[in-house]
Amino acid sequence: MTTEKNNTRNRNREIWRSLLYVPASNPRFIRKAHLRGADAIVLDLEDSVIPEKKSEARKALKEAVRSVAQNGADVLVRINRPLRLAVADIEMSVEAGATGLMITKCHSAAHIKLLSEVVGECEMDYGRTSGGTCFVLQLETAAAITRAAEICAADSRIVGAGVGSEDLALDAGVEASEDFLLYAKNTVIFAALSANIIPYGLVGTVADYRDLDHIRLLALKSKKLGSRGATCVHPSVVPVLNDIFSPTPEEIAHARRIIAADKEAKSQGLGAFELDGRMIDIPIVERARKLLGQVDETEN
Repeated sequence: MTTEKNNTRNRNREIWRSLLYVPASNPRFIRKAHLRGADAIVLDLEDSVIPEKKSEARKALKEAVRSVAQNGADVLVRINRPLRLAVADIEMSVEAGATGLMITKCHSAAHIKLLSEVVGECEMDYGRTSGGTCFVLQLETAAAITRAAEICAADSRIVGAGVGSEDLALDAGVEASEDFLLYAKNTVIFAALSANIIPYGLVGTVADYRDLDHIRLLALKSKKLGSRGATCVHPSVVPVLNDIFSPTPEEIAHARRIIAADKEAKSQGLGAFELDGRMIDIPIVERARKLLGQVDETEN
């Protein structure tokens, strides 16, 4: 995919239902990643790559990006937090033509602005579209959660944000339980919505990726709380996320009925109306329009 196409898709705030992590140092996983059905592939230079392999993985990004994007998935690169590593990761990611970067251990708005400046210089150096490299943020410390609103609104490159569950739990010295994570997840969801970006993530830990029934329940709960997609570490989770975070046929049919009924109500001079025993007004109509907008994006 060209940078120009990626930039257009970012401006349209495409929702990634599933973001599959793939270690950037594992050629076998990279070769198969495009077959997994994920909306986005996250080439990981951070936790899944040992320090001795980071330079090698970074140098292989250009071929890795091309490989995992074969079936049309967008490609993010999860970069490291130490600034010297982050700058090297950014340079190679932009040169490789990645759709965007997953920014780990976000500290503050100033941190995001600094990285955006580095990305801008790299875009210029490598002939990429200015502003075309998007950011998905990972808030992974207690300090970052308290600054979630300013971090999520820090830069125009930001298209989404989520919580790094295990790192946040480590920072707090507790287990990554659903009870502990709920406040942080909700805080970032509201901060993302306030900044007009996409909230990502499940409201709980999925360390046991084999328990697909549990993941399905978490995804359903997360969707109800406002999350629009999630990351995963195993391809078996991708179909679950794609299913849960897609509008159901029943939701689509109901939304279309709302729009049709709203059109009829307006022709009668009514701003609110009853449908199936419920009062329908402007916010409900607008939610229906947004849901149908998701369907249009998926079909296109």
